[in-house]
Amino acid sequence: MRAKLALILTLILLVGCSKKFKEYEYLLDPQISDKAPQKMLVYEVTGNPNEVGGEAFGALFSTFFKLKKEHGMEMAVPRARWPKPLETPKEEWLGIYAMPVSDSVMELPEKIREEYPKLRLETWEYGMTAEILHIGSYLSEPPTVAKLHELIAEEGYEISGPHEEEYLKGPGMFGAGNPDKYYTIIRYPVAKVMPLQESTPISPDEDLPME
Repeated sequence: MRAKLALILTLILLVGCSKKFKEYEYLLDPQISDKAPQKMLVYEVTGNPNEVGGEAFGALFSTFFKLKKEHGMEMAVPRARWPKPLETPKEEWLGIYAMPVSDSVMELPEKIREEYPKLRLETWEYGMTAEILHIGSYLSEPPTVAKLHELIAEEGYEISGPHEEEYLKGPGMFGAGNPDKYYTIIRYPVAKVMPLQESTPISPDEDLPME
């Protein structure tokens, strides 16, 4: 178990080291843009992320590396959607973990399906999406999330889907590492707020329905 956990943490560290973080620093200011759909490897698990997240990351990374060469994929980073309210007890959190894969991945090989029966392929739809880059620990996210919510409201949008996080850099192979240097993209799908239609007053000259 420890060897498997070390492998997972090493992979996460390698993913983080492979990213040029300056490419994402424009997201320190929240942005709203039209984001294309993305095919994903998806692994859904319920429970405290600190206890069950390793199961999901293990399945995703292991499968990704088995498919990477055959489909000519560049290294990707994991992400997760969190559809339940923040006040939900951690033991009941639903984590929908995912890694992007090429559109050429049409199905999972039988051996992978046997090893990870909960793993599936899925296309995540996006469209108009609000994003912001958070630098720091996961526990320090609330002010960053609030900043993103402010932009969404100011631009006349409302949140139309679950909270999503993309983990550009997180824990390393020797434990938590320095949480102050974690890089996480926080995003929400959004939709324009529909203006309320004012009711048209009835003119005194209009015929009223017969009783």
